[in-house]
Amino acid sequence: MLSYRHAFHAGNHADVLKHFLLVQLIDHLCRKEAPFWVIDSHAGAGLYALDTGYATQLAEHADGIGRLWSRDDLPASLAEYVGLVRGLNPDGKLRAYPGSPWIAFQLLRPQDRLRLFELHGSDSPLLMQNFRAAAKRVTISESDGFAGLRALLPPPPRRALILIDPAYEDKEDYRHVLHALDDGLKRFATGSFAVWYPQLQSLKSRQLPEKLKAQMEASAKPWLHVSLTVRSPAADGFGMHGSGMFLVNPPWTLHDTLLEVMPYLVRVLGQDGGAGYALEQGKT
Repeated sequence: MLSYRHAFHAGNHADVLKHFLLVQLIDHLCRKEAPFWVIDSHAGAGLYALDTGYATQLAEHADGIGRLWSRDDLPASLAEYVGLVRGLNPDGKLRAYPGSPWIAFQLLRPQDRLRLFELHGSDSPLLMQNFRAAAKRVTISESDGFAGLRALLPPPPRRALILIDPAYEDKEDYRHVLHALDDGLKRFATGSFAVWYPQLQSLKSRQLPEKLKAQMEASAKPWLHVSLTVRSPAADGFGMHGSGMFLVNPPWTLHDTLLEVMPYLVRVLGQDGGAGYALEQGKT
């Protein structure tokens, strides 16, 4: 069963963290002339309206990108991400928000390619429509992203960023993520992998970062883990109070960038005294 629609949550605090990091990772790949791929396991619709439809029901963007939208004190690396969102809203009003595929496509060079997977029967046609003019550089598959990764890795250019970001609506996604990362690194040991996860009060959510760290320590791969908590967990145990990104083979400069940006995000996006961040890394 697939009922999750990212449109309800577009532009929230979790998107801010994920998409800011996505920009940093792609920028790093662009520093070399050689082509690369960006592979997104759960691409969603690619673009989202914030002033109509699903996004208006929860308006989560108000406490995410909405808090950064008009600020003039953004750290330079964060300003690049916010600038992409502003470019999608040229009249200066926050009406639309880009998903990971749209952000990635804006940063790719002519020699680079985008490979997208989306299984949801409603989001997949929207994704195809949003990229109908870019068919030569973007390949979209209405299929399971976990299975799709096995078929694509290693990619022909031998350089790629693999974003693994399921909704975790299916509790088996936690197991699928661990398997996909393990299998992906066996097929493509030098690839850059980015795993997004929600901070929930469920045991599986709380255990995932530690399991990912143990997995990487066993494989002796360099990794970086960053999480952003925006509020204290709800008393009723429901809801997402933060999110995290676990990166394998990350740029060596990213840790210092995050030391600058994460306190800023806590200050601007934090909703109560429970707000904070964690940053850790492992090296070979």
